[in-house]
Amino acid sequence: MIDGAHLILYSRDAEADRAFFRDVLGFDAVDAGHGWLIFALPPSEAAFHPAENDGRTELYLMCDDLTATMAELKAKGVRCGAVHEERWGVVTTIALPGGGAVGLYQAKHPRATSRS
Repeated sequence: MIDGAHLILYSRDAEADRAFFRDVLGFDAVDAGHGWLIFALPPSEAAFHPAENDGRTELYLMCDDLTATMAELKAKGVRCGAVHEERWGVVTTIALPGGGAVGLYQAKHPRATSRS
């Protein structure tokens, strides 16, 4: 029945963030018309966390080795935030050219995408 998900990130500079996802992070994309890129993302997971208010959404990219991934990103001129430990993973943020940020973490929990 459901065969995919579409994630929307709002940005003050969507063109710069699209170029970043394409050129720096290396995600494949299709042009939906007039240069409007839609990106293929790596295998994904969804989790529901308790909250006082509905509607908050966050994007975290995942990696197997946070230190190595941060070094690769730094070599491409990407700024990452401070690293901190959480119960569920080792976490940083990636600064986006449009002024936003996405999370990046190395999971300590089993990954749903690893299931066969």
